[in-house]
Amino acid sequence: MDFAGGSLWCNCSRNKVEVQIKGQSAHNHVCGCTKCWKPKGALFAQVAVVPRDRLQVVANADKLAIVDSKATIQRHACKECGVHLYGRIENQAHPFYGLDFIHTELSREQGWAAPEFAAFVSSIIESGASPDGMAAVRARLHELKLEPYDCLSPALMDYIATHIAKRSGALRA
Repeated sequence: MDFAGGSLWCNCSRNKVEVQIKGQSAHNHVCGCTKCWKPKGALFAQVAVVPRDRLQVVANADKLAIVDSKATIQRHACKECGVHLYGRIENQAHPFYGLDFIHTELSREQGWAAPEFAAFVSSIIESGASPDGMAAVRARLHELKLEPYDCLSPALMDYIATHIAKRSGALRA
């Protein structure tokens, strides 16, 4: 199915930041890490990637600020409501350089790629989830057909390893 993309919106009641995405997202997943923005009360963020040339801030860009300038992913959040609109990697040597991280649940459009897996599941404990409830969390993720990982999916881990192997000369491009 061809999906044209759509807009992501911050949670402000007026003068919302709008980020326009052209085309479909990829590697959509739920993430339990402590760096990703999550809706209030959520254990997981919903994160996907798009090529950076397909993302454009079209309204109220002046309201965006980088959450942590030392982080690998420069998360651009609304200064008023705190919602992360996108994350960008500026390090050209990073395997994910050229991809922007987005939260498709901030869109009103239907048709975004569904989540494929759950990443950094154990990290929800760091956010306050009870360790005693982790078996139930993983069981629910399995019910939702989201394989739980405490890293990224095998396909993304292979992508990272391939990038590193090519850079080191262990693999030829």
